[in-house]
Amino acid sequence: MRIPNSEYTDRPWRIHEFTEDFEVEDVWELPTPGGPAELDRFVRGFTDGDDDKSGFVIRNLFAIRWKLGSLLGLDKESTGLGKRVQTLRSRLPDDLRNGSRGRDFETVPFVAVYQTDTEYVAELANRTVHALMHIGWVADGNGGYHGQMTALVKPNGLLGKVYMTGIKPIRRTLVYPELIRSIGKEWPQYT
Repeated sequence: MRIPNSEYTDRPWRIHEFTEDFEVEDVWELPTPGGPAELDRFVRGFTDGDDDKSGFVIRNLFAIRWKLGSLLGLDKESTGLGKRVQTLRSRLPDDLRNGSRGRDFETVPFVAVYQTDTEYVAELANRTVHALMHIGWVADGNGGYHGQMTALVKPNGLLGKVYMTGIKPIRRTLVYPELIRSIGKEWPQYT
């Protein structure tokens, strides 16, 4: 379920220390009821690359996106991390830089930046955007916890702004709702 941006911005996440130039695009509550120490289990299951976990809509939309990106030159190595933009890792304070990165995604080009007991951050960059995915592990007030996913973006010029505006309805009506349903269905099997 999409939730107000304040659910992300009002929390004392470490990521706020070094992402003031990124915009909060979306914040979603994840159907992942659990205990205080289960963020690592979530990250392992979420990043493992098992395409069977993704729904039909997500698999096909991403396949179309990667094909179009290839045809239009949106995903060239020269437009990615360490080329067009510096990785977020270059901004991390020493304790986060020297701590766990967490896992990279196996099937999408998100690269892990850092992981703590309550936060996981991954990033990608291409010709249109430098994007961050922040997963926070949030106390629910009743002794339980759940995940919260935030998309942060820094569009690359006019092309990036037009691209982000153009895909917003697709992300909000198709991609994220399908992804959230898939997470809820698969969460009990994450190991």
